[in-house]
Amino acid sequence: MSLKSLSDDKPVGVIGAGNFGTVVANLLARQRNVLLYARDERVVQRINESRENRGHKVEARIMATNDLGYIAEQCEVLFPIVPSAHFRSLMRQLSPWLHPYHLLIHGTKGFDVSLPDGQTLDSIQTLNRSMVKTMSEVIQEESVAVRVGCLAGPNLSRELAEGHPAATVIASHFDEVFKVGRRLLRNEHFQVYGNNDIVGVELAGVLKNVIAIAAGALNGMGYGENARGLLVSRGMVEMVYLGRALGGNTKAFLGVAGVGDLVTTCNSSLSRNFTVGHRLAKGERLSDILQSTDEIAEGINTVKVAKKCADHYKVRAPITTTLYQVLFEDMTVKKALEYLMRYPLNIDIDFLSEEHE
Repeated sequence: MSLKSLSDDKPVGVIGAGNFGTVVANLLARQRNVLLYARDERVVQRINESRENRGHKVEARIMATNDLGYIAEQCEVLFPIVPSAHFRSLMRQLSPWLHPYHLLIHGTKGFDVSLPDGQTLDSIQTLNRSMVKTMSEVIQEESVAVRVGCLAGPNLSRELAEGHPAATVIASHFDEVFKVGRRLLRNEHFQVYGNNDIVGVELAGVLKNVIAIAAGALNGMGYGENARGLLVSRGMVEMVYLGRALGGNTKAFLGVAGVGDLVTTCNSSLSRNFTVGHRLAKGERLSDILQSTDEIAEGINTVKVAKKCADHYKVRAPITTTLYQVLFEDMTVKKALEYLMRYPLNIDIDFLSEEHE
């Protein structure tokens, strides 16, 4: 397939004006003019007039718009960064204006679930891989875009906005996607790595949110660093097993987008998922936590999806299963952590030798 070469002077598009979308737009604005899509016209007007969004300064080279057709017409490179619950509907709205020459790098860490008629995520007992899609798979299903990638890694919005040293991974089957993304995003404080296992990288970024909620709960109970180290290490093993069942490769979980992201979100109150776990441990109800936050903690839905996938593939996932009981079956955080400390696991690392079996 012959694909159009990308222009070096066209603006870059970011679709989604949440915290991470705004920060990515500011990073891109170091290299190019940027069009930033927000659905709400009031948000568009505020960004363009006050040059501020969600507490972040908005660079002068960024123009906000609520016209998807315009952003697709003007931009050849697009970064869709919206919650997973809205990702497929966004792609359906965007699709009529996309062409095979468009290059898309998403920054969404969540699952898209398609269920049989009459079923809901609460009513269905188990989920198999055909029902659970990553965002790159949604892009490919809903559009003619060919060059697709994802952005994943330890990328807390506030630290990126403040210019702290950080790194990310751009994963794609196409080397060109990585090269274009690196050229647009890399700077003296922000390193960009490449990976060809896009599904593995996506799965690592999604599944680590489950462990981050558990880490926040651990912190909220006042447990120390020894307990956190145990949780993170066992959480990594759990991520690898479930990730492999869903089609990822172990190597993706051992890099920046896997263990790097896991360690960061399991140790930071800046992580939305960590914060959810912390507040649960302090006795707040999940419904109250959800009502009081303006951005989605992807890990909540991921716990439900991951647990049902683990059941289907008979994957040992004690952290995911126990956290599911905390979030949706009224188990207390104290009881959950006591159970996990007693869970019989006699082997430390038991997956590396199985990778090529």
